[in-house]
Amino acid sequence: MYYAIMSRDVENSLPLRQQARPAHLERMEELKAEGRLLMAGPFPALDTTDPGDAGFTGSLIVAEFPSLEDARAWADADPYVAAGVYAEVTVKPFKKVLP
Repeated sequence: MYYAIMSRDVENSLPLRQQARPAHLERMEELKAEGRLLMAGPFPALDTTDPGDAGFTGSLIVAEFPSLEDARAWADADPYVAAGVYAEVTVKPFKKVLP
């Protein structure tokens, strides 16, 4: 089943994001290579694809996991969590309907 991992950043998270980004992206690439990643990306702080120094306010990852517990464990092990990027992480089952 798919699970949505929705994260909210701490204030001024950009420096923390930049530091942990390579390890974070490596995990995304692993999910992609395994065919389990539906989509992933950050929420820009401004209404533009490149918010510059304003950075991001959080992230969304939708990926396939065997269970909700597995999805939560995977989310808890994210390098952004260890780096203090996220103030809050919510994991919920996700049912893809369209397209």
